[in-house]
Order: sequence, then structure tokens, then C-alpha cells
Amino acid sequence: MERAEQAMVERAINHEMQERFGAGAVQRAVLLQHGDDPAIEPGQLLVRVFVEASDEPGLTAWQSAHQGGIDAIRRELSLRLPAARLLEFTVDSPGDQSGAPRISVPDDGSLAAEQLSGREIVTRALELLRANYVFPEQAGQAATAIEARLAAGEYDDLDEITLTERLTGDLQEITGDRHLRVVLGGGPGPRREGPRPEPEKPPDREKMRRIGRMDNFGIRRVERLDGNIGYIDLRRMAMAANAGPAITAAMELVAGTYALIIDMCQNGGGTPDGVVFWCSYLFDERPTHLNDIFHADTGETRQFWALPYVPGTRYLDRPVYVLTSHRTFSGGEDLCYTLQALGRAQVVGETTGGGAHPTRGFPISAAVHIGIPFARSVNPVTGTNWQGTGVVPDVAVPEARARDVAYARALEQVLAMDDVPPPILDEAREALAALTG
Repeated sequence: MERAEQAMVERAINHEMQERFGAGAVQRAVLLQHGDDPAIEPGQLLVRVFVEASDEPGLTAWQSAHQGGIDAIRRELSLRLPAARLLEFTVDSPGDQSGAPRISVPDDGSLAAEQLSGREIVTRALELLRANYVFPEQAGQAATAIEARLAAGEYDDLDEITLTERLTGDLQEITGDRHLRVVLGGGPGPRREGPRPEPEKPPDREKMRRIGRMDNFGIRRVERLDGNIGYIDLRRMAMAANAGPAITAAMELVAGTYALIIDMCQNGGGTPDGVVFWCSYLFDERPTHLNDIFHADTGETRQFWALPYVPGTRYLDRPVYVLTSHRTFSGGEDLCYTLQALGRAQVVGETTGGGAHPTRGFPISAAVHIGIPFARSVNPVTGTNWQGTGVVPDVAVPEARARDVAYARALEQVLAMDDVPPPILDEAREALAALTG
């Protein structure tokens, strides 16, 4: 399992533990794989839960109070994450954990009959691919190629981790689409016969906000650099309905700067409306066409325009630099590509990952789902997008140098301005000398 996927699954497990036991009973949970602990065999995962207890008697008392929850979590893991053969509850002791008391709850195999085989997972994934991929002809070609590998036995007798990684790699190799992924964590799985389920409830907005606040909606850092240059380290494009106040606050903190650097080097994507909200601060109230998304299933095209009103202060008539790396992806690339195409920002860094297709998750089983691109972006200026090519920077430099290069350019512009207060001029000269000296 890739580390990024491991972290994502670990966050979901932590959320489930808090929901199941309550924040006062569980401190945290970690997801470990082969190589992290000697007890974990290849293809296995270990979920280790640290509980509110300090010693072995306390852990035993905790178990007595929460046995029902322990049994429910074990069942849930067996269905939704079968590779998590090992489940432990322990205390968070400083130093070496090997001597810490623990409760081991291994998978007893009783739910194996409810899990899909590897062959069934691959077959179902290809059915979903053919029915939903944005390019139907390419979906058919990819499915045919995978079926040949399935018939040759290439996916037989694989654990869930190896199977999902191999199938993802094969699909991406054939299509060149990095959004196309088969990953652990599926949700309800295929619908079985029985009573009609209750209608889905609308999303709990306040709950989503609470979760989003854990990483500040992707806003890792907002800073005023010497020379009065604004700097925002933005890690994801959060939904505007949840992140709006945080985005407004970030932009207000840099509103008085002479230039702005937006660091997208570790931005892995997000929602189109989040991109729109961020971009809207960089344009005035006149209509600005940012992007279109064509939906292959309906034939409809949705247009995205800068907002005529934003709370707080717009950032206008000042230079903007966007930093990129090969990890910048999806919605992160959307912001970079849009600002570059409209001439609003200069892109500095590396060519980005090249994923321009909005993606939806489809459950294959309770343990596995497939992310399938169902639409494609069409920029109104270029008539195309960054799929496969990535966003090509205006100033190509290694990621490690991108911030310094952009900062130096911003400082040079400050030094060329009129009416800059002497203390800020001194800051700018000293900062530029430090960068170039």
C-alpha cells in the first residue's frame, strides 16, 4: 500500500474509532503494514489502537467496558478492510512499545464467505469502468486488455493490497490516466437483494467542517515574508461551503502585501468550487470565465466563473506566483492552469502530475472501490486541459528552488516600485541579498 493511501485509510479508521468509542476513550489509531512491525506478514495490515489507559489493569478494565465496540470494529474491519488481519488495543507508553500491554483481536476468518474473490473484484471493476469512464472507447480497450491478463491468471491468489495496487498500475499504464485507481475502502459494496435502503441523508455540513478544520482546510501556512511578500502554503482545494471563512481569513492576512506566492507543491487536488473560490479573490467583480467541465454521462457542460462577490478583500493588480511540483495534481493543477491561461499568475517549479478528469468513487465490495473519471475539463482560453501533459511552468526549476526563485522575482519587483516605505525597502534588499549572495 502506498504511503499516501495508507494515510488516507488511517484517517478514516481514526474517524470510525472516535465515532464508535468516543474521543474520551480512544487516543488515536495507526495503520501499519509489512515492514512496520515484525508481526505483520506480506499482504497484511495491523490496526493498532491507543486507548485511554496507562497500565495492564487499566487496559483490562477498558476492554470490559468496551467489548461490544471491539467486536463491532473487528467485524467492520473484516468486511471493509480484509487485509487488516491484525487488530490491537494498547496503551501509549513512551519509548519502545514492544513491552506495552495489549489486547489482540485477530480476524478469525468467519466472514470470508462475505468477501469477493480477486477475480470477482477485477470483473466488477471492469463492468464499472465500461459503464462510467469519460472515454467509452478507451474504457473498452482497457477492459479487454485487463480481461486477457485475468484469463492468464495474473490476478489470482493476491491479497487485497497487492491486487488493488497491481490492477491500478495496469489500468494507469494502459490509459495513462492517474485518476483511475482501484483502492482499499469501498463502503456499502454492491447492493444485495432485500429491503430497499433508506434514502441517503444530506451531508452533515457542520460535521464536515469539524473534520476539515483538522488540517485547516488544506491551508498549511499563511505568512508575510520580508519585503512585504505574501506566502500561502495550500495543500488541498477544500469545498468552499466548508472552507469559505478560512480561505477569506487567509486572503485577508495577505491583502496588504506587494506580491503573493501560492505554494501548490504538495497540493493533491480537491473540489472545483474550491478552485473557483480561491481564484475569485484574484480577479475583480467583472465576469471571468475560469473553466468548463464536460460530463460524458449526460453530455452537459458546466461552466465555472469567478464570483461577482467575495467576503473580504480581493487581491488585484499585484503579481502572483504559483509554485508547482510533480506532486501537484487534479484540483491543484486546475488552479495553476487556470491562472496561467488567464495571465493572472506566473507558474514556477516543475511540471505537474497531469490529472484533469473529475473522478467519482464506485464501490466494488465492502473492501474495495474504484475511482473512475466521468468528466473532463475544458479551459475556455486554451480549449484543452492538462491531462497527461501536466501544467508546464513558465519558469522551470526544481521544486527545492521554486520558492526562492519566485521570492527573488517578487523582491525585485518591490525594489522597482515607487513609494515603498524605507523599512520595507531595507527588508527587501537584505532578503534578496540573502537569496542571491
